[in-house]
Amino acid sequence: MTITLQPGATGLALLEQVWRGTDPVVLAADALPAIQKSADLVALASKGSVAIYGVNTGFGKLASVKIPPQDTEQLQRNLVLSHCCGVGEPLETATTRLMMSLKLLSLGRGASGVRPEVCTLLEAMIATDLIPVIPVQGSVGASGDLAPLAHMAAVIIGEGEAQIGGKRVAGAKALEMAGLTPITLQAKEGLALLNGTQFSTACALAALFDSWVMVRTCLVTSALSTDAIMGSTAPLRSEIHTLRGHKGQIDVAVAMSTLLDGSEIRESHREGDTRVQDPYCIRCQPQVSGAAVDLIRFAATTLEIEANAVTDNPLVLTDTGDIVSGGNFHAEPVAFAADQIAMAISEIGSIAQRRVALMVDPTLSFDLPAFLSPNPGLNSGLMIAEVTTAALMSENKHLAHPCSIDSTPTSANQEDHVSMAAHGARRLARMNKNLSVILGIEAMCAAQGVQARGPLQTSPALQKAIDIFRTEIAPLAEDRYMADDINTAAQLVTRDALAQASGVDFTL
Repeated sequence: MTITLQPGATGLALLEQVWRGTDPVVLAADALPAIQKSADLVALASKGSVAIYGVNTGFGKLASVKIPPQDTEQLQRNLVLSHCCGVGEPLETATTRLMMSLKLLSLGRGASGVRPEVCTLLEAMIATDLIPVIPVQGSVGASGDLAPLAHMAAVIIGEGEAQIGGKRVAGAKALEMAGLTPITLQAKEGLALLNGTQFSTACALAALFDSWVMVRTCLVTSALSTDAIMGSTAPLRSEIHTLRGHKGQIDVAVAMSTLLDGSEIRESHREGDTRVQDPYCIRCQPQVSGAAVDLIRFAATTLEIEANAVTDNPLVLTDTGDIVSGGNFHAEPVAFAADQIAMAISEIGSIAQRRVALMVDPTLSFDLPAFLSPNPGLNSGLMIAEVTTAALMSENKHLAHPCSIDSTPTSANQEDHVSMAAHGARRLARMNKNLSVILGIEAMCAAQGVQARGPLQTSPALQKAIDIFRTEIAPLAEDRYMADDINTAAQLVTRDALAQASGVDFTL
């Protein structure tokens, strides 16, 4: 199936489909006239005597240097090659596909001055699974993601490197293998490809999609943990959350109540429980996870807007015929969104870790065996698994430090305030991976704890999640090699297996 992108109106669901799949991606046909009109204006301007940034001038601090018309093609080629300064590991293929699709969306608005041929080649590269090799380090998130996008543009002109057919080859060779021909860039086309926030935005969107899987899973693991320690569901009553009014908090309380509905464990201690109140990690789950949900949803709105934005410079205003320099390439909105997602990921992991600590501690777990081992002492049970969650929780706290508050001047002080959106977005993948382990270990502990409450049963919805979990991870009877179980549990989280099994209805 071919995915059609509508410039200015492509939603997150379709972008997630691009990221998770391998389908061809094309611009809506009605975008082509605007693209052509902007290209015609740039072509005309390039032959004129008026200095227009990036069309007939140098770049950055060299903007005052006038370039003669006969050097237009060389100017754009030099721009691409000189900006290929990225270092580090290659960006994941799926995220690179998304980045290319976001560039298509931006160019498709008809304000960048590129010819339709440029867009057509990008579409063909995606369709043939020809994916440029994009080093992940080198962008400061201002003037666009210059280095990463330059590596993409390099393949378009037959330079750089690309992945195709499972091989990493030179850009020209990759195009040949795909039956495609490199493009000679015309006025402004190199600049249009390099300027923009598509690298940062793609990384942030990929993390957003994964973080929502974490949110869905934490609803299941937190409900399981509540049953495992025989926690109260009174703090989930709708009246409490309606009185406060935050949508995320209300939604989390409803979801957890639904998951716990029908639990024999809960009914067994509804009356006569002397504890009165549970610790905050149980009692305040809607307040904490709900706040994280609100933050992620806000970031999602920002990133959806940015995905559909024109973020290069200068912009071609076809209605007036003007070509105007601005600053849409500055990735401050993306940097803020990435920081918001980072804080949400960190806090979801922080409270989940406290639930794990609660379940393994015999003084707090309401009669669960120490470290959830049927025979503690001879066996250590989940003692060190809890330590792992503490290590990863702490790591995520460090990683959550805001990147957007950092800045450093570049390009001879022409670009004197930058967003740091790129590494702010990139660090989110690592944080999500850490969180998947924390939630996976929480699921291990909670499933073990619920089992210890037998013959009492948890709710039907939560039992389905346990059943899926138990198809790949056996109950802990005696100590065994735990690393494989932890990795498997994290994979179950990443695949959204627990949330899907329990029927969680929780959408972004």
